[in-house]
Amino acid sequence: MASELRLKPEVTSGRSRSPLSTLWEDSITILWGDWLDLRVRLVQVAASGLVSPLIYILAFGLGLGNTMRSGMDGGNSYLEFMLPGMVALSSMTICFAGTVFSICGERLFTKNFEEMLLLPIHPLSLYLGKMMAGILRGLMTSGSVLLVAILFTGKIWSFLNPLFLLVLLLNCAVFSGLGVLVGLTVKSLESVGIYNNFIIVPMSFLGATFFEPAQLPAALKVVVYLLPLTYTSIGLRAAAYDMKQFPWYSLVVLAIAALGLSFLGARKFANQQD
Repeated sequence: MASELRLKPEVTSGRSRSPLSTLWEDSITILWGDWLDLRVRLVQVAASGLVSPLIYILAFGLGLGNTMRSGMDGGNSYLEFMLPGMVALSSMTICFAGTVFSICGERLFTKNFEEMLLLPIHPLSLYLGKMMAGILRGLMTSGSVLLVAILFTGKIWSFLNPLFLLVLLLNCAVFSGLGVLVGLTVKSLESVGIYNNFIIVPMSFLGATFFEPAQLPAALKVVVYLLPLTYTSIGLRAAAYDMKQFPWYSLVVLAIAALGLSFLGARKFANQQD
């Protein structure tokens, strides 16, 4: 991948690039290298994170959901209640797993990761490029779940409004960033399973995807609100059905998490040795 990257000259049309412009263009260069590999697997990537959410939708939304109500104002069905959570779940899963395995493949198998580390660009650009590639994977997969949600509910604007998409984008940034850190840290693919079993799987069920956190006991509520996926689920749910009650703090929490991971990711790339 790294051998296919083409760095742009420092001077364009006789004018020096600003640091921010350089940072952005170098990030796009890294993203382009991943896109060259990703574009031949678009259907596979878009469908890879759809299986689990679709099973949950059929089993819980249509099966269990027919016997209960969500308890939300307006009388939405449980299927409608859980659909935003499934969007959050699918984006989290594919952003994390896709990013981790992409970096692990370059580090542990193809052995071309060192070439990228030798590129004369800022470590933050390396992180942002890999993170944006993860966001792209997540948006492709969650787009498939959004299509399913629209087909089941017929509510196009509920799932495609700017606020909904902003929360989704921040969620993809958080878990792609987490995937970058894990991908740079693990020494084998077996180690990836440990992170998945102890972080991603518990968060899938405790991240407010299937329930309303406000109804939990105080002790469990503290645990649930420590998970970034919780803020995505409640944010997507409110953006889809009740914007007047939108928890604006969820945007702040996700943005802070994404910025914190960017700082850690840049430091990790700066000190990475493979």
